[in-house]
Amino acid sequence: MKTMTSFNRQNGAALVVGLILLVVVTVLAISGMNTATTELALARNNQNYESAFQAAETGIEIALAQGSFNTLTPTILPDLDIPAREDDTVTVELEFEDTSLVPDKAFSLGVGSGIAAYHFTATATAESARDGDVETARDASAVHTQAFYVVGPEAPTL
Repeated sequence: MKTMTSFNRQNGAALVVGLILLVVVTVLAISGMNTATTELALARNNQNYESAFQAAETGIEIALAQGSFNTLTPTILPDLDIPAREDDTVTVELEFEDTSLVPDKAFSLGVGSGIAAYHFTATATAESARDGDVETARDASAVHTQAFYVVGPEAPTL
């Protein structure tokens, strides 16, 4: 007589191992998707900040190129037309700081040559919105300050 081996006593180890591996692969896939989504948000935020920073830089360059420097009151140039993204707004403020004498040929300070340096500070504030007028958590703003001076005739003292 032949003896038959019965396979009815299988414990189901292959099923358990297969399910565990399936859970591990699913967790890794979800983690990878979350990481990719976070990295895309970081890249977008960085791009938005760079756009705001470049708009602020351009605003300062435009303000310097206009050459309208006032020593009495701060000059504010609102909403400059910057050739950047349409959602960027830039405001530049030019503020007079101080006057210093330009030394004569012998570099003796205090004895002027009739020429003075007028020191200004230009502060550009740029805002880059992600979705136009809708304020989101991913909007960016940048403030850029640059000091400069303009050489001109010395102002008469009173």
